[in-house]
Amino acid sequence: MIKAESLTKIYRTDEIETTALNRLDLEIQKGEFVAIMGPSGCGKSTLLNIMGLLDSPSEGSYKFLDEETAGYSERDRARMRKGNIGFIFQSFNLIDELTVFENAELPLQYLGLNASQSKEKVEKALEEMGMMPRRNHFPNQLSGGQQQRAAIARAVVTEPKLILADEPTGNLDSGHGEEVMNLLKSLNEQGTTIVMVTHSPIDAEYADRIIHLKDGMIAEGNPVYQTEG
Repeated sequence: MIKAESLTKIYRTDEIETTALNRLDLEIQKGEFVAIMGPSGCGKSTLLNIMGLLDSPSEGSYKFLDEETAGYSERDRARMRKGNIGFIFQSFNLIDELTVFENAELPLQYLGLNASQSKEKVEKALEEMGMMPRRNHFPNQLSGGQQQRAAIARAVVTEPKLILADEPTGNLDSGHGEEVMNLLKSLNEQGTTIVMVTHSPIDAEYADRIIHLKDGMIAEGNPVYQTEG
């Protein structure tokens, strides 16, 4: 599903040049649950942004669904994202003025579905996340765990092939964090590929594979490996 070769991302200003990713090679298969770990500034979020087609590499190749995207324009990247990739963020990123239902419905507005089709998909996603009783609530009426479940419903409503999660339990207590991780594991077991950035060794254990990054590269002596179980 994902193949990166010599993936490089360099940020430049007038005075400084920063290499966020340094000729990184990586492959992720359909149906995997992969955790990406490493210290702050090692390139985790940059890698996730390129995987999600929110940004382009400075050099190297990035193939998503066997399509080379490294030279794509923002318009082309948006086309590839649509219906294929769902995002889950640490800060939930729900729109305060919209209800849970309306937040979850947002990604469907770009797919050309009629009202009946959209309603069916949103209700299915909210039901899976246990959020139907809160469908008419606004984000500020929800707990952190409920907000993240609403955000997950928004991420899965288009039935994407890939979900990218950036510290999905970072703003949650341990109980709600475990709840969210169990939801992600369940989605993966249903066939969704998941790539998750995390600082939490506990969360990483839910993954099939852990990748450690250091200085924009996969860490030497601590390569990609399979988790136990």
